[in-house]
Amino acid sequence: MEKGNGAMNHPHSYLFVPGHRADRFEKAAASGAHRIIIDLEDAVAPAEKDDARRNIVSWFQQGGSGVVRINGADTFWFDADLAAVASCPHAEVMVPKATVASLQRVARFLIDTPLLALVESVEGLVDIHAVAAVDAVTRLAFGNLDFGADSRISGGGSFLDPARFQIALASRHANLLPPIDGVTVSLDDEAKLLEDVERAKGFGFSAKLCIHPRQIGVVNAGFLPSETDIAWASTILAAVQSTQGEAIQIDGKMVDKPIIERDRAILSGRSA
Repeated sequence: MEKGNGAMNHPHSYLFVPGHRADRFEKAAASGAHRIIIDLEDAVAPAEKDDARRNIVSWFQQGGSGVVRINGADTFWFDADLAAVASCPHAEVMVPKATVASLQRVARFLIDTPLLALVESVEGLVDIHAVAAVDAVTRLAFGNLDFGADSRISGGGSFLDPARFQIALASRHANLLPPIDGVTVSLDDEAKLLEDVERAKGFGFSAKLCIHPRQIGVVNAGFLPSETDIAWASTILAAVQSTQGEAIQIDGKMVDKPIIERDRAILSGRSA
C-alpha cells in the first residue's frame, strides 16, 4: 500500500500562495487546486516572515487545510517555522532543498506530520532513494528551477528529464505516491503547460506545482486519462475477462499482464 493513502489519494495540482497574503488563502482554496501550498519561503520577504507564520496558524486553526512550505534547515527562520506548524492542525509540510538530514530534523519535531520532500539540489538527487525512504515522507516533488541552478544545467524542460527519471524510480521503490513535477513559469502559454504535463506523465508523475490559478484546470484535466486511453483500456479488460490472464492479441497487438495492469490503473484513475 502506498504511503500517504487517505482522502484525495492522488492530488494532481498544488497551488502556491504567499504566506503573508492571508487575503489570498480562501481564493486559492476555491481555485480548484487539489492542494494549496502556503509559502513561508521564497515568496515571503524576511520582514514579512513573522506575519506569514501568524497567518498560517490562524488559517489552520480556523479549519483551513493545505501544505506549508517552510524555510530551509540552514536558514535563520527554520526553527520558528517548525514551531508555527506545530500549532497548525492537519497541516502537511513541504521541505525545501530536501536532504535526509533536513527531513529527519523536521520529522523529529513534527511527529506524525506528512512531509513532501522538494528535491531541488544535487545532494537531494544523489541521495534520492534515502530521501524517499524517510518514514514521514509521503511524496517527492521536483523543484526544477532551483535544481537547474544548483546543478548548473541551464536548460529546462527535457534537459532535466534524467532527474525526473530518478525521482520517479525512487518514488516507486519507496512505495510513495507518484511524484509531483515542478513549475511552468509561462502563465499565458497553455500549449507549453500541456507539453510539460505530458512530459511529467510520461515519467510516471501524477501532479504538478502551479504558480497561478489559471494553470489549475489544465493541470487537473491533463493528469486524467484521455478518452482514447479509457476506451482502449475498457476494450482490453472486456476482452481478457474470459482468458484467465492469458496473453491475447487485439487489433494485431499483444496484450499481456503488464498491459492489463496498466489498463486497470487507467480505469481506476479516470475520476481521480
